Amino acid sequence: MIPKRITLITLGTADLPAARAFYARLGWQEHAESQPGVAFIQLQGQALALFGQADLAADQGRPGAQLGTGAITLAQNFATEAEVDAAFAAALAAGATALKAPEKVFWGGYSGYWADPDGHVWEVAMNPFWPLNEDGSLTLPEPAA
Repeated sequence: MIPKRITLITLGTADLPAARAFYARLGWQEHAESQPGVAFIQLQGQALALFGQADLAADQGRPGAQLGTGAITLAQNFATEAEVDAAFAAALAAGATALKAPEKVFWGGYSGYWADPDGHVWEVAMNPFWPLNEDGSLTLPEPAA
């Protein structure tokens, strides 16, 4: 059986130095394991890698493949609407593109979307039905009996 976990998220980037600079402006520091062709950023419980698109395609065994963006959304949940607003503003200040300003949404929460310079989409959200653990991690609640 394959464990239910994600340990590393790799984003293909058209301009690795620009991506490194963007995530540094978010305050996300590169780990010492970073190399000239790949940047590693320690997250809570997993890591983020930034990898040039052509090099990533070659590493995947499909050199020349055109890697796309925007087909998935990476999300960060927060405890309050004010924290969502602050995270959204910080991303824009770092150079992100606003896709949808945070707002109350139909399912009862509060969320917005931004894209990094390569078009990778991030959601910032507050879900009143999914309280965060003390360390900020998320454990989906058990269904009501």
